[in-house]
Amino acid sequence: MPKITYLGHSGFVIEGRETSLVIDPFLEGNPLAVAEPSDIKADYVLVTHGHPDHLGDSIAIAKANGATVIAPFELATYCEGKGAKAHPMHIGGGYDFPFGRVKLTIAHHGSAVPGDSGMEYAGSPCGFLVEIDGKNIYHAGDTGLFLDMKLIGELTEIDAALLPVGGNFTMDVDDAVRAVEFLRPKLAVPMHYNTFDVIKADPDDFRKKVEALKRKAAVLKAGESIEI
Repeated sequence: MPKITYLGHSGFVIEGRETSLVIDPFLEGNPLAVAEPSDIKADYVLVTHGHPDHLGDSIAIAKANGATVIAPFELATYCEGKGAKAHPMHIGGGYDFPFGRVKLTIAHHGSAVPGDSGMEYAGSPCGFLVEIDGKNIYHAGDTGLFLDMKLIGELTEIDAALLPVGGNFTMDVDDAVRAVEFLRPKLAVPMHYNTFDVIKADPDDFRKKVEALKRKAAVLKAGESIEI
């Protein structure tokens, strides 16, 4: 029974029976984070895109743990260039790892990393479908609502969907609720809200609207966990 721990913003630790994964660990500079990068123990570091609030502390955590970064090709190559081990993937591709399977989904957003001349292109952003200990977890990454979410839900029985709700850069609460209708997860968890003023949102509003659909939702504070 995997345990999901919220790190704040879009960051999560997923602990399986034998393997620990971390997704988008943005801790340094995150006003809502309660953990330090040195607190994170992980075998794999999954990164949806290169923006600093998602790439965050991924490289430092990967190097400290001897962990492998899983990311779209261009971003994985960037992480390798910074000294991290990496497994490059791309949209629609899946791969069987010792803990289970990872498949990359589309995400309607951008991806860039800080460079000497400003932000430098880092390939396509993605979402992740993670299968671990027989459970399927969908981390949408930063994205707007898209109709193919319905196809994702039809092809995969999703045990937990981690969805951005903060608006401005991503889906807002109402679009994320529609995403729940498309995906049909057993559990929906909001993310990417209230870290900055521009993405202020009420996660309880999301929870109530999801529950009105007769589906389960959980609002996690940074540091809180739930088992699925």
